[in-house]
Amino acid sequence: GIHVPWLPLAAIAVAALLWYCTAMIYACLRFIQEWAQPLTLVNFTLIGLSSGLILASALAALMGESALLRVSGPCALAVTLAAWGTRTMSLRRNAALVPRSTLQTATGIRAPKLVQKSMGMSAGSFNTREFFHGASRAALKQVKLGFLVLGFAVPALLLLWGIATQSSLAFVLALLVQVPGLLAERWFFFAQARHPQNLYYQVVS
Repeated sequence: GIHVPWLPLAAIAVAALLWYCTAMIYACLRFIQEWAQPLTLVNFTLIGLSSGLILASALAALMGESALLRVSGPCALAVTLAAWGTRTMSLRRNAALVPRSTLQTATGIRAPKLVQKSMGMSAGSFNTREFFHGASRAALKQVKLGFLVLGFAVPALLLLWGIATQSSLAFVLALLVQVPGLLAERWFFFAQARHPQNLYYQVVS
């Protein structure tokens, strides 16, 4: 077959560009404070690298590519730990945010105590369904814990096991555990965003 030495590098460059462009879709939305931060770009990139390297390690383990596995395994572990660290940093930052948009700024009424009683309609609409998840705070905490454990902590431990013992099972399990963890992480990423429009659509009259 034809050997194209630059093709893998081009594929990596295009993948990195895809992560950057996807992350910027959210990071450029200045009115959503949880997303408008440099860590959004960092997390998209590191989580993408983590999942890709774990997949490569699992495939290398199944196909007996020990030379590749000796490189991809430690790299997957290092990037997964880095992704865990930066995602934790973004969670702490977002938990400390003071919302810029309030009922006072939205309505222009400067009363210190202002309570919304009605959203102006008697039934739900696109705005009430698509911009709010409907989950309780307790459910959000459970999802957050779940993705931190399944998306980062357990895969890191399994990668350590795989690197130490060259166990194919460990790398495959790391992949299988991380997939639902990262799905939960993406759901939480969207659910944590406090959309200013929800100030107008909180309560059905």
